[in-house]
Amino acid sequence: MRIELKPNEPPANDSNDARYWDARDLETEARRVFEVCHSCRMCVTYCGAFPNLFQRVDRDIETRGAEGAELLDAQDFSSVTELCWQCKLCYIKCPYTPDEEHEWALDFPRLLMREKAQRARRNGVTFQDQVLGEPQLLGALGAGRHAPLSNLVHASKLVRKLMEKTIGISAEFPLPPFTSEPFEAWFEKHVPLENAGKEGTVAIFDTCLVDHHFPSVGRAAVMVLEKNGYRIERPAQTCCGLPNLDGGDLEGAKAKARLNVAALLPYAERGEPIVVSGPSCSYMLKKEVPELLGTPEARLVASHVVDLMQLLDQRRRKKTLATDFTSPLGRIAYHAACHLRAQKIGAPGARVLGLIPDTEVRIIEECSAVDGTWGMKSQFYELGRRYAQRLVNGVSGADAGWVVTDCQLSARRISQENAVGVLHPVEVLAHAYGLVDETSRAATKAP
Repeated sequence: MRIELKPNEPPANDSNDARYWDARDLETEARRVFEVCHSCRMCVTYCGAFPNLFQRVDRDIETRGAEGAELLDAQDFSSVTELCWQCKLCYIKCPYTPDEEHEWALDFPRLLMREKAQRARRNGVTFQDQVLGEPQLLGALGAGRHAPLSNLVHASKLVRKLMEKTIGISAEFPLPPFTSEPFEAWFEKHVPLENAGKEGTVAIFDTCLVDHHFPSVGRAAVMVLEKNGYRIERPAQTCCGLPNLDGGDLEGAKAKARLNVAALLPYAERGEPIVVSGPSCSYMLKKEVPELLGTPEARLVASHVVDLMQLLDQRRRKKTLATDFTSPLGRIAYHAACHLRAQKIGAPGARVLGLIPDTEVRIIEECSAVDGTWGMKSQFYELGRRYAQRLVNGVSGADAGWVVTDCQLSARRISQENAVGVLHPVEVLAHAYGLVDETSRAATKAP
């Protein structure tokens, strides 16, 4: 049976479309997309999903008389899906996508997201994904006055083994430390710099990881933005919803999206930037939330979302970025986060840091294989480590005094594998401005 590569109708990638939930429609679309991928094979090295897919199609050709992907079934689909960590790199590189205006209209990551959503609706969201889908709740419970005890508990090998057995979070993955002073608490008592407000107001979406685990990123972001003339406001916010999406929990993701859109809408209506300090969250608010909700309000908010370093890079291009740097930085190893590349903005932080005198930025375009919650899962931890070795080797080969990444979960992988401290580029920029010192660098190293 020959599979037609051109779809008869546009693929149902919108969860608000009834076809999205049609199992037969998904089956037809999966076989079509997998047929193209099996013939192309360009993405074979990107993640475990592609080798798994190719082996299954080759198996059917060799043992069942198949011509291609036509005999793949639901078990094959779910096996491929589970090995995708939604880095989006295959979509960026694929020549057959809607973005390339190709008639085949392939979107491999969204197809697998759809498969997982259908499976979660049929079987329920797994306990593992339920827990990993609530980082804002876990952060609120563990940070603040409970942080010393929370970190002590996480340092226990016995506790981590128990977590691995009960929740499925790898005992080896370096979980983010909890902070005694969440970013929100610091921000409430922060006195703005004298220059703040001359260039207008921005809303900061600081992310769960920054608020409860790495507030130094938020503090540096506020000071750098204020130095460049912005007044900062922090609207009410919750998790962006991407961890729910990773687990197939579309309703959970939509509930959080509605809360965030309602809180951010006034800023979008006034034309003010909504600055996000993490690339996965900025990707979610820009790309996924408008699709999930399908409302004009969500689209308006998305149109005003800008990644933190993207905003500063815009100032660089306009020659309005403050350049009164006080400290050269030497050589910087810069990890280009996948979800920045998925937004098609590349590595804006590298371009900004490249302005600093006597500073060399070496960009490492390799995936950390964490991407959200996938890399934390015990069943995928070792596979993720293997795929991350190109990044690990790139960092080692850079021989740099500073290692930076916009992605705080990628930072956990790098800090553990390379035994180095890893900072957000805005922290390094704040140091170059003389706004902060290096004291936070050691604190980012994984135990």
